[in-house]
Amino acid sequence: MDAVRLTGVLADRDAWQATHCSIGRAMEVVGTRSAMLILREAYYGTTRFDDFASRVGITEAVASARLKDLTAAGIFERQPYKEPGKRTRHEYVLTEMGRDLLPAVLALMQWGDKYLHGGRGGPLNVADDSTGEPVTVDVRNQSGHVVPLGELRVSVNGARVRGNS
Repeated sequence: MDAVRLTGVLADRDAWQATHCSIGRAMEVVGTRSAMLILREAYYGTTRFDDFASRVGITEAVASARLKDLTAAGIFERQPYKEPGKRTRHEYVLTEMGRDLLPAVLALMQWGDKYLHGGRGGPLNVADDSTGEPVTVDVRNQSGHVVPLGELRVSVNGARVRGNS
């Protein structure tokens, strides 16, 4: 069976619980369909409230709630803009934190392309703009080598040891 190798205190699965799990915490921030699709639209260049709501196909109430949550989490920042003769409004611009989510969103897209489109690939191609080469998301070590699931090792971050991981 392919699985990560848990080491140290993690080796005994019954001796700890993942109460401070980064995956769980991340899902609290971006774990809704509407949040992920708002992120998709932001990566495509959308910044204005009405555009997010219409392009994602959600109500204004849902768009408002998601953008408020994502802004409070630090994924977006609101920036004022004013069109001539109109009141000042705000657009939503990705922060570094939001831009750093791109690999996770692309990984979901890549997974959906592979498994949810009958093996035909997805409706869009993501490529390096300068070379035209397809872009993929992989698990790699710092040397750039792909590391398969069965070759991953997970251990407790020494700065975070408190009995739970």
